[in-house]
Amino acid sequence: MQSVIVGWQVYSISGSVLDLGLIGLAEAIPFILISIFSGHIADTFNRKKIIVLFTSIFILASAALLYLSVETSGLLKLYGTFPIFILVGIIGIIRGFMSAALSPFLSQLLPRKLYGNGATWNSTIWHLASIIGPSISGFLVAIDYMTAYGLALVFISIALFSLLFIPKKETPAKEEGESIWESISVGVKFVMKNQLVLGALSLDLFAVLFGGAVALLPDFAKNVLNAGPVELGYLRAAPAFGAAIMALIIAYRPPVHNAGKILLYSVAGFGVSTILFGLSTNFWLALFFLFLTGAFDNVSVVIRHSILQLATPDNMRGRVSAVNGIFIGSSNEIGAFESGLTAKWWGTKAAIIVGGSLTILVVAITGKISPKLRKLNLKDLE
Repeated sequence: MQSVIVGWQVYSISGSVLDLGLIGLAEAIPFILISIFSGHIADTFNRKKIIVLFTSIFILASAALLYLSVETSGLLKLYGTFPIFILVGIIGIIRGFMSAALSPFLSQLLPRKLYGNGATWNSTIWHLASIIGPSISGFLVAIDYMTAYGLALVFISIALFSLLFIPKKETPAKEEGESIWESISVGVKFVMKNQLVLGALSLDLFAVLFGGAVALLPDFAKNVLNAGPVELGYLRAAPAFGAAIMALIIAYRPPVHNAGKILLYSVAGFGVSTILFGLSTNFWLALFFLFLTGAFDNVSVVIRHSILQLATPDNMRGRVSAVNGIFIGSSNEIGAFESGLTAKWWGTKAAIIVGGSLTILVVAITGKISPKLRKLNLKDLE
C-alpha cells in the first residue's frame, strides 16, 4: 500500500517522472549499505527478535509518513518532497535488516524437504497482499492521504502482533573467533563461487533492473492511459495478481525438473510482457500484460528461492540472504531510478520497451555462460 501512496503523493507534489525513480534510489542506497552488515547480524543474533524490532521501527516510520500528510503539520508545504525521501531512506535501512533475517527464519521453521513448497506458499501470500494492498490504496488515495497511510499503519501493526505468536528458533552456530569482516567475506565468497546461486541472482538482478516498468506507472497511467489513482491501484496490483495465480499453479505442479530452463524461459517471458505493456495504449491491455509480467516473475522467484535455500548451509543463510537482498531487493529500487532516468531522456514508453528488450538480452547471455544453471534439476539439490 505504501509504495503506491508514496509514489502518487510525490508525483502529485513535484510532477516529475525523475522523482519516481529517485524514490527507488532513496531506498536502495541505505538498503545496500546496511545489507553488508545485516547478514552478519542475522547469522549472529536471534532472527525473530530482529524481525520484531525492525517491524516496530517500520511502524514508527509509517506513522511519520501519516503525520507529514496532516495538513496542519505544514511540513510538505515548507520542505516539499524532501521529508518523504528521508523516511523512504529509513525504510530502506529497515528492509535491509528484515530481508536478511526473514528468509533464513522461514528456513528454520520448515523441514528441508518442504523448502520448495514453503517458498511457493510464501510467495503466494506475499503476492496476494500485493494485489489487495495497491487496489485498496488506489481508492484510499482518491479520498485523502491520511486515510490511506492510516490504514497501512493498522495493517503493519497487525503484522507485528502476528509475529509474536511465531515460535522462537535458536540461531545456528557460527565459526568461533570469526571477525565481522571475515563473516561478511565468507558469505560473499560463497555466492561468487557457486555458479547456480550466482547465475540465479544475476539473472534476476538485471531482469528487475531493466524491467522496472512499475516505477513509471503514475506517469504512464496519467499521460498514456488517461487514468487516475483508482486505476493506478489496479495497475500496481495486476503483476501481483498474475504472480498469485501462477503461485497456486506452481504449488500443485512445482518446477522441479528442468528448473534451470524454466527459469530462463520465465524471465524471457517477463521481458516480452514488459515490452508489450510499454506498447499498450488501452487500459485493459496494459492491465493484462502487467498480469503476465507478474506470472512469469513468480516462476523465477520460486525457483531462485528454492536454489538459495537448498544450496546454502544453515549457518550462512543470513549472509547469503543479505547478498541476495543486495542483488534483488535493491535492484527494484535501482531499476526504478534507471527507469525514471531513461524516461526523462526518451519518454516513458521508450524507457519501458528498452528495459524489456535488455531483459531478454540478459537471459540469452546468462543461459550461454551458466551451463549448470541451464541444466539444473532441483531434485539434484535435495
